[in-house]
Amino acid sequence: MSKFKVSVILPVINETFSLEKTVEIIIKNSKEDISEIIIVVSKEKTNDDSLKLINHLKTTKYPNLINTYFQTLPFIGGAIQKGFEMSTGTHIIMMASDLETDPNDVKILINLSKLNPCSIITANRWIKGGSFKKYNIIKFYFNFLFQLMLRCIFLTKLSDMTYGFRIFPANLVKEIKWQELKHPFLLETILKPLLMKVNIIEIPSKWEARLEGTSQNSFIENFRYIKTAINIRLFWKKK
Repeated sequence: MSKFKVSVILPVINETFSLEKTVEIIIKNSKEDISEIIIVVSKEKTNDDSLKLINHLKTTKYPNLINTYFQTLPFIGGAIQKGFEMSTGTHIIMMASDLETDPNDVKILINLSKLNPCSIITANRWIKGGSFKKYNIIKFYFNFLFQLMLRCIFLTKLSDMTYGFRIFPANLVKEIKWQELKHPFLLETILKPLLMKVNIIEIPSKWEARLEGTSQNSFIENFRYIKTAINIRLFWKKK
C-alpha cells in the first residue's frame, strides 16, 4: 500500500466557529497523517459567514491543507459523494463540521486504521464509553429500536449504523455506486460495505448537540432510513 494519508471530508452549510474548532483540533492532533481537509459547500445553501470563514482558513491559516469544492448533487449525500470523488488520500474520514462528531476522535480513528488499513473504523455512541448529550428523547428511543432492527436484518453485532463518523479505505468508497442523497446516505455507507464482508471496527464516541446553526435533517426524514435499509438488504448487489 502507498503511504498512509487521510482526506477528511467536512460538508458545510451554516457552521462557523464549530467548523474552525473542528479543523484546529484535527490538525493539532493528526497533521502528520492528513493529506487534505476537503470542505464541501452548496451554492444554494451555504451562508456567507461560513464562506468567509472557509476562505480565511484556506488562504491564511491552512493554505496547504484546505481544499474547497461545490457539491454537484444535493443534500448531505451529494456533499460527501463530492468529497469521495475529489479525495486523494489512501483513506477518507467522513464527519460533521458542527462538533456533533467529536474531532478529538479523529486521531483514534486514524491510529486504528493504520493497524487495520483494509477495515472501516466507525464511531459508536451506544457502546461503553460512548454517549448522547442533549439528544431528542423521542429520536433517542427510535434510534435504539432501529439499531436493534438493523442488527437482526443484517445479522451483525454493529450497534450504531446511522452515525456518519467513519474512516474508510479510499478505494472502497470509490468502488461502490452510492444512491442515497439525504441523511440515509450515512446508513448506506455502512450497510453496503457490511454486505461486501468488509471488516468493521467500532470505537466509542460522545455525541453532543450542535451549538450553532440548524440541522438539515428533520425528524420525519428519519423514517427514510427504514426504506433505505430494506432496499439495500433486499435489492442491492455489488456490480
